[in-house]
Amino acid sequence: MGWRLPTWMGWKTHASGTLDPPEVRNWYIHLIAIVSSMSALAMGYDTAVIGGTMALDSFIRDFGWSEVDKTTRDTIQGNIVSTFQAGCFFGALFCFPLAEKFGRRIAIICASLVFLLGATLMTASRGSLEIIYAGRAIAGLGIGCSSLVVPVYIAEVAPPSIRGRLVGIFEIASQAGGMLGFWINYATDRTISKTQQSQWIIPLALQLAPGVCLFLGMLLFCPESPRWLARGDDFEGAARILSRVRGLPQDHDYVSREMAEIRTQVEERSTLHRSKREQFRKLLQRGVRNRVAIGVALMFLQSFTGVNIITYYAPRIFATLGVQGTSLKLFSTGFYGIAKTLGMFTFTFVVVERVGRRKGLVWGAALGCIPMWYIGGYVMRADPEAAAAAGAVTRDAWGYLAMVCVYVNGFIICATWQGITWTYASEIFPLDIRMLCVGLTTSVTWLGSFIIARFTPYMISDLGYGAYFFFGSILVSMGVWAFFFVPETKGVMLEQMDTLFANSTVKVVWAQIRGRPVLTDGTVATTGAQDSKEAMVEEVESKGL
Repeated sequence: MGWRLPTWMGWKTHASGTLDPPEVRNWYIHLIAIVSSMSALAMGYDTAVIGGTMALDSFIRDFGWSEVDKTTRDTIQGNIVSTFQAGCFFGALFCFPLAEKFGRRIAIICASLVFLLGATLMTASRGSLEIIYAGRAIAGLGIGCSSLVVPVYIAEVAPPSIRGRLVGIFEIASQAGGMLGFWINYATDRTISKTQQSQWIIPLALQLAPGVCLFLGMLLFCPESPRWLARGDDFEGAARILSRVRGLPQDHDYVSREMAEIRTQVEERSTLHRSKREQFRKLLQRGVRNRVAIGVALMFLQSFTGVNIITYYAPRIFATLGVQGTSLKLFSTGFYGIAKTLGMFTFTFVVVERVGRRKGLVWGAALGCIPMWYIGGYVMRADPEAAAAAGAVTRDAWGYLAMVCVYVNGFIICATWQGITWTYASEIFPLDIRMLCVGLTTSVTWLGSFIIARFTPYMISDLGYGAYFFFGSILVSMGVWAFFFVPETKGVMLEQMDTLFANSTVKVVWAQIRGRPVLTDGTVATTGAQDSKEAMVEEVESKGL
């Protein structure tokens, strides 16, 4: 397990300024992240595939949509998409007691089984809307639970220097799953006759594959979180697993220091917070309430970047740009999946550990709003959907640029907001209430996704170009807020988050902007970043940690 990933051509893909030796960035820790991220592959696939599946001629025929009016179809589409988000909301909200009592690993295994049940119902619905609704809701329960637990699980086993990269694998899997969903819809539309039910059954059935991989992978390859074991006073088991995932012996200085910090935090928390009531009460304490507010805001706002409306209803979005024909819409949607996946790779290997969390949010909002505004302006000026319906569409260079803007927006948002929000919310909370806090923030993001999924069909039909202006304006507001109120956490150990957030959020942000990080004693350094980093290392070594 001592093998480690190389640094390519002098380009570091991990955060600098940590005490991590190279051995901790080994293959096994990446395998753990990949296996647990099968939940994200299922999440991305299920989220993306449904929009294209609903556009297939066989699905429209078997579910009796050919005879209904546009408003009724909008309502049914909104119900089918949003029942999944509703299930995710409740799964994320109520899963944290399971993950706290029985462990992260058991919770993920149970979530995979629930998802497999829901996916099976969808596959076997045979034209029944009621079964589709039930399957979407049950699958959502499983995905909501795993979306809560997996980022926390990865963050708790990851070393600081690649924590963002490993949580980024979760997001890469999500976008890769979406890309697969888009292209599989296109492939079935092109290769299977619309007279056969299998044209829409196969896309839904394939979501079973990542669910099975998640179940078997967690069962066979992935250990329990060492920090969860430590919370239950199993320090020996925690040290054994920590040594295994770090690729270092238990008596190595690095492992001993990390275990000492975990033990110190666990012992401090165990004397103060025991009951669930006390955990909820702690949410309002100084140094915690600011973290909860930032986490909730980030996770809710990331649903309003504009990416979700295109992911859920991509064929409808491309129709507003004048794209006609089911196959062409699905083909255009497939390239959107590629753009999002490339964006997530950029996030994982460039943005999260080199640009950082806060700067990534600010730049993502500043750049992501531009394509949204252009799309809105083009639709307002040309009204390509109406022109296509009248048979008079002639797409010029401005029209093709609008389609490119869809891809550019997806790339930018996935390289920044989509990945950073999940990473940030999984790493900033105290150990004793981490799962409760992440449960709140994750359920909030699914609430935002539910709102988008439920009302987007009406926004597209009634607001037209105004929908794009709306999301572009929201992005600007998000960037301004992130600039002033989101501290940088790149390279910060989980046990040092308490110190970072114990100070005024605005004070910490401005100190970081001026290159003066917060030291482990809670004070703001008066020297530059490099000098304060060396002071922090000397402080840690002087304490014998």
